[in-house]
Amino acid sequence: MTPRPGTDKPDFPWWLIAIVAFTGLFIFQALDDPIYQQVSVKLIKGVKITVFVTLVGFFLASVLGLLLAVASLSRYQILRQIARFYTEVLRGLPILVILLYVSFVVAPGLVQGWNYIAEHIGLDPIRTRDFTFLWRAIIALTLGYSAFISEVFRAGILSVEEGQVEAAKAMGLNGWQRFRLVVFPQAIRTIMPPLGNDFIAMIKDSSLVSVLGVLDITQIGKVTAAGNFRYFETYNVVAMLYLTLTVTLSLLLRKLETKMRGKYP
Repeated sequence: MTPRPGTDKPDFPWWLIAIVAFTGLFIFQALDDPIYQQVSVKLIKGVKITVFVTLVGFFLASVLGLLLAVASLSRYQILRQIARFYTEVLRGLPILVILLYVSFVVAPGLVQGWNYIAEHIGLDPIRTRDFTFLWRAIIALTLGYSAFISEVFRAGILSVEEGQVEAAKAMGLNGWQRFRLVVFPQAIRTIMPPLGNDFIAMIKDSSLVSVLGVLDITQIGKVTAAGNFRYFETYNVVAMLYLTLTVTLSLLLRKLETKMRGKYP
């Protein structure tokens, strides 16, 4: 909970009460409406894909983002320039454009490259359609969000005072030990809030995979609405599912941030 200005006491979460009441009212109405029941049964199947795309994409983006952050702070200029080039280019492109480019340009190119190599080393070639749109979408989200996440990690690492690092060097700690024991425990307090925001943003941006026909919540909603012409009920359920996911994760992340502040004061 966010503290009131000038005091350590948090505001009472009236916003959460309002959301819970609204959700309860929606569920109560849905239980008495057969249209809502039919739509909900269909759309819940898409939650699994949405969660899978988000979790895998965010994990890969975090790993790549950390590597980019370390490269951007490297002593070697070539690594710094490559990391900055990557970050600026990917941050300057809309996620939808990255999604389409990866799906219809990069993926076929990778397949052609693999087939060229396979031909010379005696392996079986693969077809472009064997590279599923689900994984094309995950790769696109990974590339797009890694650029933003790298800046989060870079800012967190730079927030640690240089004196702390110099003291760790004086104690004889190597680079990995300094990062694990000194830099990261202090940087995590700066990293966690924006990293959590990126995670929630990726849940919402995962809806863009519907343009590729991936059967997430949004795509199933589009197909369902096109079939029953009940757009109001269908997109009410779509909105409620995304709201439930984002609010729940937001609360969990706030609790995690509180624990992290207690662990790394």
